[in-house]
Amino acid sequence: MAFRPQDCCNERDKEILLKFKEGVTDPSGLLSSWKQEQDCCQWKGVTCHNITARVIHLTLSCDYYDVEEDEEYNSQKCLAGDIILSLLDMEYLQHLDLSYNDFSTISADSTVNSSTLNYIDLSYNNNLFIKSLEWLSQISSLEYIDLSNINLHMETNWLHWMTVLPSLVELYLESCKLEDISPSLEYANFSTSLQYINLYDNYFHSELPKWIFNLSSHVLKIDLSRNYFMGQLPNTLPNLHSLTWLALHDNYLNGSIPDWIGQLQYLAGLSIHDNYFSGSLPTNLGNLSSLNILMADGNLFTGVVSERNFAKLKNLKYLFFESPYITFDFDPLWIPPFQLERLYIGPLHPTLPQWLYTQTSLYFLLIQDSKFSFESANNNNNFWRFASTVQHLKLYNNTIEGDLSEAFLNSSIIVLTSNNFKGSLPRLSSNVVFFQVNNSSLSGSISRLLCHSKKSNNNLQYLDLSDNNLSGGLTDCWMNWKSLRYVNLGGNNLSGNIPPSMGFLSNLTSLHLHENNLSGDISSSSLQYCRSLSILNVRENSFSGNIPKWMPQSIRIVQLRSNKFIGNIPIQICQMPFLIVLDIAYNRISGHIPKCLNNITSFVDMHYSTSWIFYKFFDGRDFFTYRDDLILLVKGQQSKYDSNLKLIRMVDLSSNNLTGTMSPQLFSLSQLHFLNLSHNRLTGTIPKEIGNMTQLESLDLSKNELTGQIPESISSLSFLDNLNLSFNNLSGQIPSGTQLQSFSELSYIGNVDLCGPPLPKNCSNHGDDTKTLGENDDDGDESDFLSSLYMGLGVGFAVGFWGVCGAIFFSRKCRHAYFRFLYDLRDRFYVLLLTNLNSFH
Repeated sequence: MAFRPQDCCNERDKEILLKFKEGVTDPSGLLSSWKQEQDCCQWKGVTCHNITARVIHLTLSCDYYDVEEDEEYNSQKCLAGDIILSLLDMEYLQHLDLSYNDFSTISADSTVNSSTLNYIDLSYNNNLFIKSLEWLSQISSLEYIDLSNINLHMETNWLHWMTVLPSLVELYLESCKLEDISPSLEYANFSTSLQYINLYDNYFHSELPKWIFNLSSHVLKIDLSRNYFMGQLPNTLPNLHSLTWLALHDNYLNGSIPDWIGQLQYLAGLSIHDNYFSGSLPTNLGNLSSLNILMADGNLFTGVVSERNFAKLKNLKYLFFESPYITFDFDPLWIPPFQLERLYIGPLHPTLPQWLYTQTSLYFLLIQDSKFSFESANNNNNFWRFASTVQHLKLYNNTIEGDLSEAFLNSSIIVLTSNNFKGSLPRLSSNVVFFQVNNSSLSGSISRLLCHSKKSNNNLQYLDLSDNNLSGGLTDCWMNWKSLRYVNLGGNNLSGNIPPSMGFLSNLTSLHLHENNLSGDISSSSLQYCRSLSILNVRENSFSGNIPKWMPQSIRIVQLRSNKFIGNIPIQICQMPFLIVLDIAYNRISGHIPKCLNNITSFVDMHYSTSWIFYKFFDGRDFFTYRDDLILLVKGQQSKYDSNLKLIRMVDLSSNNLTGTMSPQLFSLSQLHFLNLSHNRLTGTIPKEIGNMTQLESLDLSKNELTGQIPESISSLSFLDNLNLSFNNLSGQIPSGTQLQSFSELSYIGNVDLCGPPLPKNCSNHGDDTKTLGENDDDGDESDFLSSLYMGLGVGFAVGFWGVCGAIFFSRKCRHAYFRFLYDLRDRFYVLLLTNLNSFH
């Protein structure tokens, strides 16, 4: 046991730490052990020297980072408040780590004067803003600095402050919003001890800085990626002979790759993907025997790539190389000197390179934008046997003339998106966790995949068979797949009812059955036993019966549009606090709109339900996450929402048979973005409470029986950019002096007693403008002309309407979209009539 000259830490150190504690909030109780009566060397995060008992390490990195809960760490569980630099007055402090918290300010209540601190990490305090880094330049002992994800936008002199640190070894300024990098500066006088410099993801918008290539020959790693850098690499060999890692990806760099890249004998990692590099790949790149990672995809390389480019790369593990203008020409007998772990390659044609089959250590394979075929059924089977040895298999946007019918897939993660496969679904082993084979021309029944196994120990969690040509029923073998959390069968030709065995999917979170021919009453279906559902998407089918009352309180998305549902909107909807999308448009729903919609917490509280659904999967070596997405019809057009879906708040009850008035409570949904109640039989006035919907972007109340004036409070909706109040019985003047005049006439037409801009009817001449057609008509020729005009337009519209309807009537997927188009065409016809009427009177 080490000798301790005293039983507790230094009193001055304790006083400084307690003062720091006073200035922070601590919702997780991280500092609960920090009490006056206890030895501060025993406090959480505090490390003291074994002999002197002075504080040497303070490590309070937040422990609550959870990517499944959200894209960012949950700051509600981390330390927040002010970082006081008096912490550095602990004269023996060597190591300070406050990363991944929620600090917002940093303040100096004394002169920074530390001669022992060599490590400081404040990274990923995403709300922390630092105006100046001058205080850091006063800590001459610093060797390690990490300020990643801190806002340094105002710091224009950062380069100078870093160069005056004589002992600096590692510098990380990733995602700091830096703008000035002094690109024309020839030399930056960094310490010769500097080895790592990371400037990833800033806003430099310049050419590559000259000084970066004149750094000391001791520099090992440079990361300048994702910075909007332009221009070309220098032609001459820089002074970076010891470089082991160079990252320049995600910029706007162009020109050819200079030959000196092939002379960096210690280079282990080269990442230049997603630029505009062109020309041939240097053949001497194949001499880099230390190279472990080569990522060069997403460029404009041309010419032939052969075994010469990889001749001596015996240590290569990651190869990402893709360009639409490259031709791969490998000797079919070539055996590479490397065994890859990850390979991303394309385009390949007309066949796969034979050396691919020599890669027995491969666990990640991505082939993209390729067009090749298997010369025989044997070759087809050989490929799928080889592919099943890869843990993460991804074939994306290829024209692969292969047959999946006889394949038995064994990979943990399988993504086969946008291909041209033949035949029916393959069989899956129990090792498969993630299976996505969407938009790939597959046909036949899903029972081939789901019913081949009589076991219930399958590990499949994610199943996406969307946008194929699958037919038949949903089959009744779901009891064998109890691990499923995500099922997407949308965009096929499936028919029949929901089978009883779907009730065994107790872990099911997302169910997408949209755009099929499914039918039956789901209000009493087996889905009521799927108590973990967050997304229920059955739009564009033929489901009937009542809207189900069994939906769990955890549900977030209810998308039932374009079916045959009847009855009332159940009040159970109001008991779903996480609901963000309620879409039951184009059904046969009747009755009143429930007054209790304001009980849905997500519609009234901006801080509620903002995280999204993540699916986390393990591919045998790494974890990766997948975020759910959804197609929504908003502002008259279909849009795909993925990462931003969690921010959407939407209610669409349009094209039903709803009656009654709109309650004031409906317009207290202050967080709603999209509200569509059009094509119903709603009566009464628009409540003045509509002004409470401060986040509203789109409002459609058209084609109802609403009366009264447009309330003045609607003018306070500053985010409103889509408005349709047409074809009601509204009257009076459109509120003036607001953005309401910026909308077109189409937003208000069909309200005969409505006046004021943008309508042509002048409110001051309200009585004169309401004359019926033919009154005071002194010109018979004009009357005859108008009659002929309207009759011709009407007949033409009718002929076009029914002619095209007859042609597409039996196309289910076109029908709903086309009817909406015809409604708009009819509206424009009315506008044309009104415009012509206006021009003649």
